[in-house]
Amino acid sequence: MKKFIALFSILILTSCAELQSIANQLPMGVTETEMSAGLRQALEFGIDKEVTKLAKEDGFFNNPKVRIGLPPELQKVDKTLRDVGLDALANEGLKVLNRAAEDAVGEAIPVFANAVKGITFADARNILLGADNAATVYLSTKTETELYGKFNPIINNSLDRVGATKVWRNIIEKYNALPLTSDVNPDLSDYVTKKALDGVYLMIAEEEQEIRNNIGSRSTELLKRVFALQDKK
Repeated sequence: MKKFIALFSILILTSCAELQSIANQLPMGVTETEMSAGLRQALEFGIDKEVTKLAKEDGFFNNPKVRIGLPPELQKVDKTLRDVGLDALANEGLKVLNRAAEDAVGEAIPVFANAVKGITFADARNILLGADNAATVYLSTKTETELYGKFNPIINNSLDRVGATKVWRNIIEKYNALPLTSDVNPDLSDYVTKKALDGVYLMIAEEEQEIRNNIGSRSTELLKRVFALQDKK
């Protein structure tokens, strides 16, 4: 029992020593509370700036970084349709997939807001001294499962609302009716949901890297003081 108490005491002291070491490195005037607040602010800025843009019409479709292309099994469909002169139908099929993603992304903002509120000093320390996308990885870990659950039914409904289900049913029926082709029947709702999530996290990661690497992007005094610590790592 005494050995256990001694070991437990060592672990506690080691943990405290690590926290104190980090605290000693804090720039003048930066408290643990401010460090957490600074990380929250950086993520909130990224969410507000980037996720809001994705939720607008053409937010995905006009952004080549996140534009949703076709799943592999439909790429051959697209090529075949174009080869037989159905370019307009193929183009419409691509656009409606992106419209469904744009419809769903607005649901991400309150989920992200709740995750950001939960950032602790320990989280902030690990994020701040971590990789350039550490905050985005944290956010993804905390939100991806919940967001998939929220996005998927919206995207499924949106595919119907914007006509994607009808468009793709027509495309797939025409393709499957062509000679010498193998029938396809992809799960478009699942595919678009996953691609929408990828796009959201990609854009937040870009904003995080901008704040980390470009001092001019730290638009508040709090961001300047807090991210000065990561500049020293």
